[in-house]
Amino acid sequence: RIRYYQNEIGFMRILLVLLICLPIFSMAQDTVAVKKKGILSGQWRTYYMMTSNKGELKDFNALATGGKLKYRYNLLENLEIGAALYNSTNLGLQDLTIPDATTGRISRYEEGLFDRLDLENDAIFLLGELYAKYTLKNHAFTLGRIKINTPLINPEDGRMIPTLVQGFWYNYKASKSTIQFGLLNEIAPRSTGEFYGIGESIGTYPVGRNKLGTASQYADNTVSDYILMANVDFEVTDDFNVKIWNQYVDNIFNSVYIKPSFKISESVLIEGEWLHQNKIRDGGNPLDSLRYFNQNTADVLGLKIGYKSNGGLWSLAYNRTLPQGQFLSPREWGREDLFSFQKRERSEGSANNHALVLNYKKEFEVLKENLNLMSIISIGKHWKPEVTDAVLNKYAMPDYTHINLDIFFNIKKIKHLKPELLITSKIGNGDFPDNPNFYFNKVDLFHLDFIINYNF
Repeated sequence: RIRYYQNEIGFMRILLVLLICLPIFSMAQDTVAVKKKGILSGQWRTYYMMTSNKGELKDFNALATGGKLKYRYNLLENLEIGAALYNSTNLGLQDLTIPDATTGRISRYEEGLFDRLDLENDAIFLLGELYAKYTLKNHAFTLGRIKINTPLINPEDGRMIPTLVQGFWYNYKASKSTIQFGLLNEIAPRSTGEFYGIGESIGTYPVGRNKLGTASQYADNTVSDYILMANVDFEVTDDFNVKIWNQYVDNIFNSVYIKPSFKISESVLIEGEWLHQNKIRDGGNPLDSLRYFNQNTADVLGLKIGYKSNGGLWSLAYNRTLPQGQFLSPREWGREDLFSFQKRERSEGSANNHALVLNYKKEFEVLKENLNLMSIISIGKHWKPEVTDAVLNKYAMPDYTHINLDIFFNIKKIKHLKPELLITSKIGNGDFPDNPNFYFNKVDLFHLDFIINYNF
């Protein structure tokens, strides 16, 4: 922790110097007066969440309110500074520190509305963004605490406080291409109240099992100082484009993600994806028992077909994780952006995994010109390795069928108000031991989210 605070103080000093020096440098280059202006924005969010588990296993309810308040200020024409304060307040609907009597476990989803590392903390306040951004034609340079959205590190909007990062980010945009580069030295995992070093952030979420079937011990034992991110998006032709990401996590692993897309017609789109991972150095720790990435490689392949018509947008997606290694991506860093992803579950932690998901998206008018709805229905079948196979199934997740109904409300007379309703059912399939630890908070459950967002 001493090293953490030293790095934190050092980083803030660098940022402060930058904020002071950049305006002086720019004014020396250009004596034309620039009009200063600030922009205040934010979101107020109230979030109700409940999970009904099988039989006499404990059910959970939670209600949170809070959001964010963001202020951006243009020091110069090309220089912006900004800060955003995030908050989540527990309205005390249920004491989430009391576990289920049978399994001894607490909630899986509801705790994520609050500080899941300290559930007795009723109110989180996090200075999640504090940055300086300099833009020049097609280039943008950002330094500080920021929010980024990538396939493997992203905000994950299904909680009160998103995943946020600290470091440097560069973005270049042209008419048919995008180039990005980032160097990150800290991460604030979603549903927590502070920033952590890269290695420290891994293990703040459930750690699952190691290959011997006992609890993993990589929490607080993972050594990593930085993440390097690089991205290139480019159009090969008007109908064919490719997105490439590379994520280098110091001393742990490297991930390459390639996503080609081909537009067959105005109605049909075919996409593919390949995620390849390999261990870097000692995978986080020289001791096997304390190592996070305890394998050599992992591969995920995917195919998605989309069809757009007047009746809505259909898509059918398939993902296959090959048997030689678990797909591993810290859950603290956001959701996985794979084709077969469905809200309230993921494929991470599995090898030899199959997933097939059908999606249907439709927008329609309900109350003449006053209310529009956008609904997304997804039905997925997920084939997992045996729950007793710790080598292939880190979290002991059984086969399951996953059904989601997601409804977004657009109230035209209150344009800033954006409610959302998510209804989820996960049904366990196949044969697995009749042990509540294999299905509690995982399958054979009903889950509901009702969210009121007011954006300003």
